[in-house]
Amino acid sequence: MRWALVKVSLAVTAMVVVAFAVPLGLVIREMARDRAFSNAEREAAAVAPALSITTDREQLERVVASAGSDTAMAVHIPASGGEGDATDLGRQRATDEDIAAVREMGRASTTEVRGGSTLLQPVALSSGEIAVVEVYVPESEVTNGVGTAWAVLAAVGAALIVGSVAVADRLGLRMVQPARRLADGAHELGEGKLGARVPEEGPNELRLAAAAFNSMADQVVQLLANERELAADLSHRLRTPLTVLRLNAASLGDGPAAEQTRAAVEQLEREVDTIIRTARDAKPQTAAAPPGAGCDAAEVVRERMAFWSALAEDEGRKWRVAGADRPVRIPVARADLAASLDALLGNVFRHTAEGTAFAVDLHNGEDAVIVLVSDAGPGIPDPQAAMARGRGSGSDGSTGLGLDIVRRLAESTGGDVRIGASVLGGTEVRIWIQLDGRAAPARRGHRGTVRRRRGPRLVAGFNRSRSLP
Repeated sequence: MRWALVKVSLAVTAMVVVAFAVPLGLVIREMARDRAFSNAEREAAAVAPALSITTDREQLERVVASAGSDTAMAVHIPASGGEGDATDLGRQRATDEDIAAVREMGRASTTEVRGGSTLLQPVALSSGEIAVVEVYVPESEVTNGVGTAWAVLAAVGAALIVGSVAVADRLGLRMVQPARRLADGAHELGEGKLGARVPEEGPNELRLAAAAFNSMADQVVQLLANERELAADLSHRLRTPLTVLRLNAASLGDGPAAEQTRAAVEQLEREVDTIIRTARDAKPQTAAAPPGAGCDAAEVVRERMAFWSALAEDEGRKWRVAGADRPVRIPVARADLAASLDALLGNVFRHTAEGTAFAVDLHNGEDAVIVLVSDAGPGIPDPQAAMARGRGSGSDGSTGLGLDIVRRLAESTGGDVRIGASVLGGTEVRIWIQLDGRAAPARRGHRGTVRRRRGPRLVAGFNRSRSLP
């Protein structure tokens, strides 16, 4: 906007200067020419009275000399009655034809000669003949003062252009700076700096925009505060049923199922405590994990599959784990990866029939780690809708937030989540975890699109893979 105003001002001022300076310069040139020829006419008129009285050469020479222009003036007197010789005083510059034409017309005329112009003024003699007074006007006299006038006009025009550009630049800066501060404030607010505010300065429209932005920022802060309080209150209400579950789990006795139930209750209590502490924190944790932080993805996969294997045995589900036999470091907190795996595996148990097989594959690449959770169920007809936050399947107990948890985990590292068709015939959820924090590779396309993998519909030897590696 600033440079646009400067360009417009420059163009308009330049056109105005040209429109007025050029005609004014031409008028000044014509005035200088008229002044030069007016002086020549006065010099010729000074000789005319003497010519009407006498044609004596000596007297005329004195008259011409007294006029102060003996080098620039010439007098051409024809022969009297056609007898005798014609008299010419001074240096003749005009041609004989021009002089004869002036005698014949009987009026003054100008003609171009070398180095300037001449004024030819006819004068009637006492004998009835017509003498011609020739006054030389050099080009320097015709253009005297014109160059200075043009220089002054050019300087005035340049000053006007510079002044208009400076004023336009100041006006543009007065509008651009508030707009830039408004944009910076919006970026800061988008980055999570909830204290970002914009001074209400500049033109009236930008002041109104700044006031609206500040009001919006205040409302955002208030809404986030209300949301944190609501999350903390709702999480705190879970303590009572969790206490009951913990007491009941303590009375289950011994056995693998009882131990897993008690471990699940303890984990649930820890998650609720974490939610309460995070919700009460006025500064949400938006920064990336520091270097060296993270967990062993293979260990987390083995641990969560050991947890879900008991339920899989009860429902007669075949399951498989691949790629978790050696450590795989990822820049993700252990609890976050465990929550994401629990969300995906919980969806498998919740949305597929008993006996449906499932698998978890872990692929370790140079710049990324891929976690694949696939099943042999009916699949997801609309992957994009499933990725949308808050859209559940419509069944009881579904909030639609499970996939959103997985998506936020992947995007925190620069990766993403894709839903497609698995080799088992059902759904495959791929979690791309970037190791170096850069943006995900372009080959993955837009988030939420389906990328179908070609291959056999059932993995050979799947029935034999019922235990962890």
